[in-house]
Amino acid sequence: MPELPDLEAYRAFFNRRIPDVAINEVTVRIPIVVRVPKDDFISTLTGNVFGEVERRGKFILFSLRSGDYLAIHPMLTGRLQYRQPQEKRRPKTCFVLALNNGHELRYFDERRMGKIYIVKQGDFASLSLFADLGPEPLSDEFTEEAFREHLRHFRGQIKSVIRTDSLVAAIGNAYADEILFAAGIHPYRKRIELPPEAEVRLYQAIRSVLGEAAAIVADRVENEGLPVDEYRDHLKVHRRGGQPCPKCGSPITEITSNQRITSFCRHCQK
Repeated sequence: MPELPDLEAYRAFFNRRIPDVAINEVTVRIPIVVRVPKDDFISTLTGNVFGEVERRGKFILFSLRSGDYLAIHPMLTGRLQYRQPQEKRRPKTCFVLALNNGHELRYFDERRMGKIYIVKQGDFASLSLFADLGPEPLSDEFTEEAFREHLRHFRGQIKSVIRTDSLVAAIGNAYADEILFAAGIHPYRKRIELPPEAEVRLYQAIRSVLGEAAAIVADRVENEGLPVDEYRDHLKVHRRGGQPCPKCGSPITEITSNQRITSFCRHCQK
C-alpha cells in the first residue's frame, strides 16, 4: 500500500512533469474504481489541463484548470504509471489519460480496491474520508503537545492506534513497524500502558522515520521511475522476519494476523 513517503514522491514526480499539460483523451477500462458516473468522469477530464499535484492523507490530488480535482485513493494495490503510448499496459489498467505532451497517465489496480473521484471545485467536504483526517505528520501543525493530547483518546494496541487516520494521516502498515522500532515500543502494547517518555519517543520517531523515508523514496522515484511496487529495501524491520535486528542482532519476529504482517524486535521493543 502506498504510504506517505510513496505518495509524497509521486506528488513531486508529477509536479515536475504535468502542470500545464492538457488531457487529450480519457479511456475508462475498469469503471468499478471510478466513484462518479463514467460519462461525467470522461467529460470533466477531456480537454482539461493539470495544475499543481497535491496530497492529503493517502490521497494524491491532481488539480485541474477548471477548479476541479482528480482525487486518487489507491488503497492496497492501486498504482500510477507515466508511460509512452507504445509501452505495454499493465493488466487491470483501470483508466488511461492521453496527454498532449506525448505521455499517458495510467492507473492500474490488481484488486480493484482503489477509489477514484472527481471533486468539483475543490469541495473535499464531499468526500467522507476527508472529514476525519488528522494532521499531516510532517507539517508544522503536527506538534508534540497536540499529538500527545490526541493520543490519549485511544485505548487499543499502539500499532493500530498510529495507523488511525484521525490521529495522524497517512501512516500505513509498513511505516508503522518502522516507527515503533525506532521508538523502541512493542507493536502490541496498549496505548494506555505507554509512559510519557514513550509518547515523546513515538512522536519523534513519526517525524524522523517518515521524513527520512520521504527523501529516500523521492530520490528513487525521480531517478528510477514510478515502481510497480513500493520501494521498501531501505526499511529496517518490516518484512524482514528472521533476519538480524540492525540494533542488537536478534532475529526479527514476524507475525501475520488478519492478512497484515507485523515485524518487530522482541529484544529492542519490550
